[in-house]
Amino acid sequence: MRNLLLVLALAALGGCMSVSDMGVVARDQLSDAGVLDHSETKRSTNFRLQPDSYIFIAQGAFVPPGGSYPRPNVVAEEAFNGFIQYFPMVRRARAPEGLDDAMNEAREAGAHYLLYTRFANADDRIGTTDEWQDQEAVDRLGVDHGIIQLMVIETSTRYLIDTATIRSRGGLLTLYDKKPQDLLGPPLTDYARRLLGVER
Repeated sequence: MRNLLLVLALAALGGCMSVSDMGVVARDQLSDAGVLDHSETKRSTNFRLQPDSYIFIAQGAFVPPGGSYPRPNVVAEEAFNGFIQYFPMVRRARAPEGLDDAMNEAREAGAHYLLYTRFANADDRIGTTDEWQDQEAVDRLGVDHGIIQLMVIETSTRYLIDTATIRSRGGLLTLYDKKPQDLLGPPLTDYARRLLGVER
């Protein structure tokens, strides 16, 4: 009798939610609780791009405050890795550059849109024994944080299509030997999905 009740309970639960959906919900809950990496994206609009849009990605030469010095072009690199999964025509600048130079390069490439990014803040907290030996500051223990800012600009008109701010923080289970730039990949991929209007 007990086995029958267990089977019926599992069948009822299975009808409500698939296993993959339960995994997504569990990950979201653990992220919100601070156990896993978490990010929050705030957009100015809900504008969507066509799947055949040609996007040029560049990063400004801005060194973020917060005591961390990420790779100079890391936001553009991570954005390219995320966008190439959803947009077949994507190109990236080789090095950080100013907005005018990025716009000129995007136009020369024939891109429809420029995705211009910058690392606004990066807080690299102590997450390894080596970092502890270097800093030995109790107030520096914890999870990494980062803020990146994005602008989507139409190259033909210089019209600002969308702006977004992504705030990321590490999780307790993922803090070891991580840097703020290690948190960028998933939220940038999610932003590409949002621009295309694709659910997860």
